[in-house]
Amino acid sequence: MKDKRKDVAVIGYGTAGQALALLLARDGHRVQVFEQAAQLGPVGAGFLLQPTGLQVLWELGLLEPALKHGRRIQRLYGETPHGRAVMDMRYAGLGGGLFGLGMQRGALFQLLAQARPAQVTVHEGRRIVQVDSEQGRLRDAQGREEGPFDLVIAADGAASQLRGGLGSVRRDQPYPWGALWCLVAQGEWAWPDELRQRYVAARKMIGMLPVGTRPDDPVPRLSFFWSLPADGYERFRSGGMGAWQAEVAQIWPAASERVAHLDDAHALARAAYRDATVQRWACGKLVLAGDAAHAMSPQLGQGVNMALMDALALRDALRLHLPLEAALDQYQRGRAAHVAIYQFWSRWLTPVFQSERDLLARVRDLAFLPLGQLPGGRGHMLRVLSGTQHGALGRLALAPRFLQALRSAAP
Repeated sequence: MKDKRKDVAVIGYGTAGQALALLLARDGHRVQVFEQAAQLGPVGAGFLLQPTGLQVLWELGLLEPALKHGRRIQRLYGETPHGRAVMDMRYAGLGGGLFGLGMQRGALFQLLAQARPAQVTVHEGRRIVQVDSEQGRLRDAQGREEGPFDLVIAADGAASQLRGGLGSVRRDQPYPWGALWCLVAQGEWAWPDELRQRYVAARKMIGMLPVGTRPDDPVPRLSFFWSLPADGYERFRSGGMGAWQAEVAQIWPAASERVAHLDDAHALARAAYRDATVQRWACGKLVLAGDAAHAMSPQLGQGVNMALMDALALRDALRLHLPLEAALDQYQRGRAAHVAIYQFWSRWLTPVFQSERDLLARVRDLAFLPLGQLPGGRGHMLRVLSGTQHGALGRLALAPRFLQALRSAAP
């Protein structure tokens, strides 16, 4: 391996960047991370980790602490305020004891940060604005240069400024809807192992996801989600928290009890989403990973899972000891074949759950649940949910040893 070690620059210290730094440093590569934030920390409230993402944590030796802090999710259930079921999907239908894991972003961030090898150098407050993909050199916003590097990995998120440097962007546009997020104490929440959602047509959506604890916070929490048009934040803020609290209570009294203490709009973090696809993931010594390569809406909850899988796939491609161009091509072909179906469904499902298309929402309310109960439809939906759908008809196999580890883990 000594002759194969590379000088690697990772741009961005989100989930993809953290996992890449950890995996590549363990393989002996010399890794430097460049993060634009002045202080390292997680961005976002909570997420649902699927079996595919859990398998990567197992590869990293972090499955046990993840299960300790996360909350096992057995069911995804959505309904109208009148109690009409719209969606009902259970992991039990997949077999094999599979489940989702609700986690706080802070918990995963801390687990990955604590596992980071000491030889990985992290440069904070360094916003990289330009990459010379042929020479492997970087330039930050202050004009400082770094490199050359043998490999530069752009993991700078959905709003990546480096994605365009490949000259192969097919689509890169913001979604017209976003969300407000926060973490609240779980307390006496009635559904501690379910992701619950309520919909008012497609105009309003509330989500409540149990996300467990953090290493520095033993209080079990829920991740609260409020759907909002991207241009609607000022209207929300100017309307006052009292009016918003009354609206939440009308839609979902149980959820209102969990957020009743919020009296300031700044207690809710804003989230925006992009739809981005690229023809090439790599050019010269530059390669994309995570949302920088395939930003999508959160409707399928796959962002963190895809980032972890990208990191593992890139590590494995580099282990083949191919010429760099061939290794990066191997990485793209493997990941793009998996990601494509999720970008497709994410793009088409987003207006079904976040839009002003009332007729479309009405069709959803009538048809979504019956379609999910059909033998073929149920299997496809569950595979898409769990991240194990590969292409239109294929399945992504999970490692038998991982499945055994998952079954052996105590609830």
